[in-house]
Amino acid sequence: MDRLDNTIRPYAWGSTTAIPRLLGTEPSGEPQAEMWMGAHTGAPSRTGRGTLVELIEAAPEKELGPESVAKFGPRLPFLLKLLAAGSPLSLQVHPDLTQAKEGYADEERRGVPVTAPHRNYRDANHKPELVCAVTEFDGLCGFRDPLRAAALLDGLGVDSLKPYVDLLHAQPEEAALREVLTAVLTADPEEMARTVAETAAACDRLGGDYAPYAGIAHHYPGDPGVIAAMLLNHVRLQPGEALFLGAGVPHAYLDGLAVEIMANSDNVLRCGLTPKHVDVPELLRIVRFEARDPGVLRPEAGPDGEEVYETPIDEFRLSRYVLPESGAVHDLTLTTPQILLCTAGSVRAGEHELTPGTSVFVPAGEKAEVAGTGTLFRATVIA
Repeated sequence: MDRLDNTIRPYAWGSTTAIPRLLGTEPSGEPQAEMWMGAHTGAPSRTGRGTLVELIEAAPEKELGPESVAKFGPRLPFLLKLLAAGSPLSLQVHPDLTQAKEGYADEERRGVPVTAPHRNYRDANHKPELVCAVTEFDGLCGFRDPLRAAALLDGLGVDSLKPYVDLLHAQPEEAALREVLTAVLTADPEEMARTVAETAAACDRLGGDYAPYAGIAHHYPGDPGVIAAMLLNHVRLQPGEALFLGAGVPHAYLDGLAVEIMANSDNVLRCGLTPKHVDVPELLRIVRFEARDPGVLRPEAGPDGEEVYETPIDEFRLSRYVLPESGAVHDLTLTTPQILLCTAGSVRAGEHELTPGTSVFVPAGEKAEVAGTGTLFRATVIA
């Protein structure tokens, strides 16, 4: 197996302390938002044999195994991350596989450069994802029931929100959510900025259920995404709890440290809370306008102490081992590729001693024995 040297992305919303605290290093004062582990061409993990992209390109079946190559092609189909949010990420959705292929092909035909800031589809893949809390972790996930959203907005006492409240009461669920989100994102910017300012002041004053939205408005003053965020479920995950985000489900992460795994894609359509491009017509085509429970996941017990986070897709499978002080050796050998990430304690993986924030890549079929005391996340595929 190969010890990974991983890139940390300095996105502006990143925490300045969470990843350094995990790694046991001094903060630099700059945001450290995401640590990428995998073979994404934007920031591939490095090994003593070259980057993970180079290793896989040189011998895909040896590194990934014939089952994975047959199902997903000669590439690692997932990207694993440590995600450290110090302020809210953009409110966003991801396309399904058909939408991604169609959108990518359309922008290619129209000659939109892949690096263009107004480009929606960077690749032809979907991007389902799973986020698992390492610390307490706040996020937004999926639409509230329209009547609950109406009550939340109405409770602010802001006159300019009344038309949205009326729409949420008057329409069937899908139409209500679609019309309100469309109205929020297409409103006159100056009028919306005033509405957001009044909303923020009311959220500050009322606190309680409104406190998360006061925080969002503090980071994004005047942004229509503040109102859009109030249509969504607020979720606070405890360590070990997770959320699965499928296609079309609007979501945003607000604060905390988590392990995130996703299909190896960079396709994002934004709804707000960002200075980046928001393509409202395309966004409305992708969003699934249905109220849903956020569906907090807790791991299911598997053999040999493995705790599995069940999801409905095959590009990734995330599980966790919480290893006691027993000294027992656990055989994690698989016929599919793996990344093992330590988030607590000290775990020996083959010849490598893993401490919090360190990881290894295990080629398909390679012996993978681990022992120690700590928490180990395992990322692989279902081939």
